[in-house]
Amino acid sequence: MRTLINIIVVILPWPLKKKILRTFYKYQIHDNAHIGLSYIFPKKLVMKEGASIGHFNTAIHLDYMFLGKNATIARSNWITGFPTGTTSKHFSHQKKRKSELILGNESAITKKHHLDCTNSIKIGEYTTIAGYNSQFLTHSIDIYEGRQNSKPISIGDYCFISTSVVILGGASLPSYSVLAAGGVLNKPYNENYTLYAGVPARSIKEIPHEAKYFNRKTGFIY
Repeated sequence: MRTLINIIVVILPWPLKKKILRTFYKYQIHDNAHIGLSYIFPKKLVMKEGASIGHFNTAIHLDYMFLGKNATIARSNWITGFPTGTTSKHFSHQKKRKSELILGNESAITKKHHLDCTNSIKIGEYTTIAGYNSQFLTHSIDIYEGRQNSKPISIGDYCFISTSVVILGGASLPSYSVLAAGGVLNKPYNENYTLYAGVPARSIKEIPHEAKYFNRKTGFIY
């Protein structure tokens, strides 16, 4: 029944849908934020001024979803999680796990990406998840313990994530960095102004601090 109600809400005109999401779902949505024809139903949703979610996105089974000022999720992205506080044995050993997506001010997720938010995915400000078909995977089977396990993913400010990458739980990309197309990021790095590439990804070369992408004042790029 709840799913049917959600579907009806999805297709309503935005002014009415926004009112319902604020009143009955208790979502915090700024007057200038917007959601298109997308199935976006985390437990808690916060959208700041200018934040937008386009058409044909799905976001389900998350505890929390946050979009900062002018943050955007474009089209056809699949965002899933595994909420905390359930009776399931899955991830019951991880008492401090957070199933959440946090997208910073002026950052963007483009099209046809999969974000597994079983654990926290934090994306900083002025960062672009570009291209298509990238995977952010925070959970997998721990073969040593014989159970499901999860680890957070962290992406810094002013990062550029190229097309068709894989980012695994426990990985982090430092601010002012680029992850090249097809790269697999499987551990934390800390060198800013760096191009990372390969399978698994490694530091390739330094990027000049003067690069205009790293010094822009607005997230959207024409």
